[in-house]
Amino acid sequence: MPINPAPQVLLYPRIRKSPFFYASRRHGVAMYSVYNHTYHPRHYGDPIAEYWALLEGVTLWDVGVERQIEISGPDAFDFTNLLITRDLSKCKVGQCKYVFLTDQHGGVLNDPVLLRLEENRFWLSLADSDILLWARGVATFAGMDVTIREADVGPVQVQGPKSYAVMRDLLGEGVADIGYYYLKDFQIEGIDVTVSRTGYTGELGYEIYVHNASRNAQRLWALVWEAGLPHGLQVIGPSHIRRIEGAMLAHGADITVDTNPFEVGMGYDWMVDLRQEADFIGRAALTRIKESGPVRRLAGVEIGGAALGTYNDGSMIDVFPVHHDGHRVGQVTSACHSPRLEKNIGYAMVPTELSEPGTELQIDTGQGLVDAVVVPKPFIDPTKDQPKTDVRGLDSPEAPLAGTVADGD
Repeated sequence: MPINPAPQVLLYPRIRKSPFFYASRRHGVAMYSVYNHTYHPRHYGDPIAEYWALLEGVTLWDVGVERQIEISGPDAFDFTNLLITRDLSKCKVGQCKYVFLTDQHGGVLNDPVLLRLEENRFWLSLADSDILLWARGVATFAGMDVTIREADVGPVQVQGPKSYAVMRDLLGEGVADIGYYYLKDFQIEGIDVTVSRTGYTGELGYEIYVHNASRNAQRLWALVWEAGLPHGLQVIGPSHIRRIEGAMLAHGADITVDTNPFEVGMGYDWMVDLRQEADFIGRAALTRIKESGPVRRLAGVEIGGAALGTYNDGSMIDVFPVHHDGHRVGQVTSACHSPRLEKNIGYAMVPTELSEPGTELQIDTGQGLVDAVVVPKPFIDPTKDQPKTDVRGLDSPEAPLAGTVADGD
């Protein structure tokens, strides 16, 4: 029997819809996947054209699948600090942090962006796993006074070098006050929104979190689209080429509950803080792992052979086996062809001794073994200069950007 290379994804009531589902599908979604039990637009027909639109212009994404878990109440700070591996005392009200949630073995349960809205109110903007259930389970036994719920909030991303121009037209000059990984509240024609200078691109960009999303999301989408039209705004799906270039990890692929922060290269002090006074779930296990050293690491690799796809086009159905000296030693978790680098690139989970730059490997891309070599990651912009662009400098080169912090996210 012949294999259907592009089977459909069934649209029906059983799977959740993003609050922007009916708005974003009007732009011609070509492929969906399911993320956080919710339909997610993956691309609109040409992922490579979308990649260039992101790099050269401004793009709008439906990321309503990033469910917002709200933690509030008198003990919200202590409870949230128990869940994450970073020191929450270093996160100000109005600031965001990229964080790991780990289990008792140090495995990564999720890698959300945390938003500190008030002294004792937080959102966890989730990657793809059931943290609402985990947090409520932990709370059952924590003995703390907290309320944990899924907030009626939906985010969209506005990303690309022209994103500031769109956001300024939409919200006014106050957008310039938002530093990298900071947030600010606004109103757009009576709609309350929280805007953060964050994104899944490594480019200049923002996320707009619309409050009362079940009522306001589609009108908010229309307002963003209208503001973006003069700037050539294009609706796209997440650009996995760009996130692979920028070493942004995908939960469920590059990181899972079976991987720990030290394996994926995020074990430095600002991401896993073992010096803080407060305890957190997984601390004992991560202390042992750091002392002994991880036995495997997620390495950047350049991959030979024919050009790979875009990762979000269905071309990488499964991991690629990695071989060394005739033996399988690991797997490629994400890979694509980078149009800018004119190379196949990706991440490979391999034994630590094979993770050093210059190590030669062989990778089975489905068309036989091809040569590969370990290289440093990120592949592009390792210091994150692009997302930290001085937006005031877009109008006035001498004006500094308020609120930017040294460790970024």
